[in-house]
Amino acid sequence: MPRRLNVAAKTFTAVGFLLLFTALAFAADPIRPDPVLTPGAVLTTDTSIVCRPGYTRTVRHTSGAVKHQVYAEYGIDPHQSQYEIDHLIPLEIGGADTLPNLWPQSYDTKPWNALVKDHLENYLHVEVCAGHIGIEDAQREFATDWIAAYMRHLGEP
Repeated sequence: MPRRLNVAAKTFTAVGFLLLFTALAFAADPIRPDPVLTPGAVLTTDTSIVCRPGYTRTVRHTSGAVKHQVYAEYGIDPHQSQYEIDHLIPLEIGGADTLPNLWPQSYDTKPWNALVKDHLENYLHVEVCAGHIGIEDAQREFATDWIAAYMRHLGEP
């Protein structure tokens, strides 16, 4: 094989392995949900409902069977304790407690993990209820890219 083709083949192989490794690492600890598996789902856009104290307790009913299904779809062992089944669009801003809105979020990934996302959820809930941000805008921010939304509103974690 000519030297130029050999170098190109090695480069292509190295890039292929890098992409495969990155995909496997992403699958192991997704910091963003897979948009095919978890596109997000909305239950309501009514701020008078989501801003009522205790609202999330009335809509949080994810069964163990559904949680196991989410873990299986993401290829994650449900017995690993470093994950929570999280709502992509938070219940606090009208997200639905349904399969298209659920994904396994790691507590271990740094800096982007479940605890960091919780800060954004709380912040946007307050902003939505104060009328500073439209509820549909906040929902769209989570569905599109929660990390970009975090950076836009809160900066670096």
